[in-house]
Amino acid sequence: MKKIFIDGKAGTTGLGIEERLLSRDDVEIISLDESLRKDPDARREMLNRADVVFLCLPDDAAREAVSMITNENVVVIDASTAHRTDPGWAYGLPELGEDYLENIRKSKRIAVPGCHASGFITLVYPLIKAGIIGKDAMLSAHSITGYSGGGKKMIAEYEAEEPSALLGAPRQYGISQMHKHLPEMVKISGLENAPIFCPIVADFYSGMEVTVPLFKKDLLKGDIEMIREVYKNTYNSPILHYNASFDEGGFLSAARYSGKDSMSVEVYGEGDRIILVARYDNLGKGASGAAVECLNIKLGCDITKTLAV
Repeated sequence: MKKIFIDGKAGTTGLGIEERLLSRDDVEIISLDESLRKDPDARREMLNRADVVFLCLPDDAAREAVSMITNENVVVIDASTAHRTDPGWAYGLPELGEDYLENIRKSKRIAVPGCHASGFITLVYPLIKAGIIGKDAMLSAHSITGYSGGGKKMIAEYEAEEPSALLGAPRQYGISQMHKHLPEMVKISGLENAPIFCPIVADFYSGMEVTVPLFKKDLLKGDIEMIREVYKNTYNSPILHYNASFDEGGFLSAARYSGKDSMSVEVYGEGDRIILVARYDNLGKGASGAAVECLNIKLGCDITKTLAV
């Protein structure tokens, strides 16, 4: 039985990982006593005692935790932004191809993708790989997320007895165009230019919908049907799959996959105008679910074990 330590267990991602592991008989969650949670020696001992460590921490704290691990057998699965573009870390999106899957299997250092980045990369990476759009493409994307993506502070703001009236409408953020997910969106997808990215938080708990619009003139070859064929051939796992038509009477709800750990990739439009859509849960395939999927790969069990697909 593998010993699992979740460093940062009190946050939304850490709680989600623990929830997905509690019913398992192949892992044991080990924890620090609350009185020792900030004791560096006790934390170091726990980090080196575990077989697998999940890091659910701010970036600097995640880097510090890694520096404290001297046991070369410890596997680290980091849910922070700290190591997502680090070439020494496997990127935890196995559905991108056999090389990504194999890197996760072999590596003891795995970076869990960012929630927004997961959808964008899923949509763009295979099209660049197939030569349908170029690495120099100038793209844009918008992403709608539930408020749980903002962590405990934002959850408390939305769920207060008398929340601000401004929270009742969708709110765009990342308006400086310096969102922390942009570096991995560029590097992993293979782009040379960062997209214009417009994330939006709305008054629902969890769910995510990432949309990338394209004009046919943006394509180096092919058309909308070729894009559909690429997705159909690339994404056919129980966790990440292509859906030919999955709208709700002409609408696309960002809450469609709320509570799920899977992701749907869809293509809409006709003629010269195309929209690429990825829908999933920001807490599922966008965070805790993706982290547990990486654990399942490392343990050699069914990738869907204790995941809601």
